[in-house]
Amino acid sequence: MKKLLVFTFAMFVSLAAFSQTHLYENPNFDKIAQNQKMIAVVPFKSTVKLRPKQMKDMKPDQLAKMEVSEGEGVQSAMYSWFLKREKRGELTVKVQSPAITNAKLKKAGITYDNMDGYTPKEIAEALGVDAVVMGTFETNKPMSEGASVVLGVLVGFWGTTNKAVLNLSIYNGADNDLLVNYNKAVSGSLGSSTEDLVNKLMRKASRRIAYTKKG
Repeated sequence: MKKLLVFTFAMFVSLAAFSQTHLYENPNFDKIAQNQKMIAVVPFKSTVKLRPKQMKDMKPDQLAKMEVSEGEGVQSAMYSWFLKREKRGELTVKVQSPAITNAKLKKAGITYDNMDGYTPKEIAEALGVDAVVMGTFETNKPMSEGASVVLGVLVGFWGTTNKAVLNLSIYNGADNDLLVNYNKAVSGSLGSSTEDLVNKLMRKASRRIAYTKKG
């Protein structure tokens, strides 16, 4: 009985730790942000974790294309989140549009596949911005426009809910300093979009992002 209680307690602690939100803020973020004028969001590195049955009907190139689409979907949703606050006068910086960001990345030879080989400073210089928003995104179901419909027919995504983990980082373009890191898991209801999940994920993070005006 004692061993069972210890095991149950350990499981509870493990689950509690897993569900926690991990949030880091650079103590100098507010000061650094005062000298920044433009930020950019790059495509997030995305992983779609399919069930074995779904993987059987999926070709490797289809999965790769889907993950690129998801990464760009998160980029677009994150841009929209910042843009809404910019239009409401709640953002202290401008946010570069994904069309411009992706065109500049392509011109600099920086792709979705090789982006890990560049520092945030190098990416910021290529984009002509003061800070870069980047990270990883894991989900059990594709949510980018078009992908979920096509793949719902192909491998049967209908009836599943969205479960996602976002790891968001904002880097200072001048020196590669990490300004914010935010990691959180969230579940969405059937039919929820990437933008819905990003909005959920950013609710708490917004309080720690110096670009978002307080009060």
